[in-house]
Amino acid sequence: MIITQIKQNQLNTNLNINNLAQNNSNRININYYIKAPQLRVIDQDGNNIGVISNEEAQKMARAAELDLIEISASAVPPIAKIMDYGKFQYDENKKQKASKATVKTVEIKSIQVKIGTGENDLNMKARRASEWLDEGHQVKAELFVSGRSKFLPEEFLNARLQKFLNLISVDYKVSVPIKRGPKGPVIVIEKKK
Repeated sequence: MIITQIKQNQLNTNLNINNLAQNNSNRININYYIKAPQLRVIDQDGNNIGVISNEEAQKMARAAELDLIEISASAVPPIAKIMDYGKFQYDENKKQKASKATVKTVEIKSIQVKIGTGENDLNMKARRASEWLDEGHQVKAELFVSGRSKFLPEEFLNARLQKFLNLISVDYKVSVPIKRGPKGPVIVIEKKK
């Protein structure tokens, strides 16, 4: 019974240490939580004060009625800034939201064309590919060959794929040149910028 409790306490302690380690990696040290003896300090106006002792930096922050925030703990010496912690958090959240908003995902849309595809169907697929290119997506055009068509000359198959590409109305550039895929020749294109 006692051994089980000891093991349980050790397990809980290990879990708590792991949680603290994860939280510390994301946590920003402020005021008296900063343990470095020397800091490179930036004041509230953005001026570089230089390398001073932690105690002196704390006094300067208290005199200005602001917080001392450790900006870069990995630098030697660590960089700290004198500013309002609430404003710092607001700015950090704003930066994170801006970085998330600027990330644009580009999808690769796929179109399959067969050797015997009619003119009207080719035009319709080319129109759809043009729309995708206008939206900023990449388009993978694939000539689907089956049966005896697989043994046709490579130049003929590439010419059929090129015939489809000529119908696309948007100016495009080739991302991945024509290569032999498992179903036939494949090319990836994207809109010219």
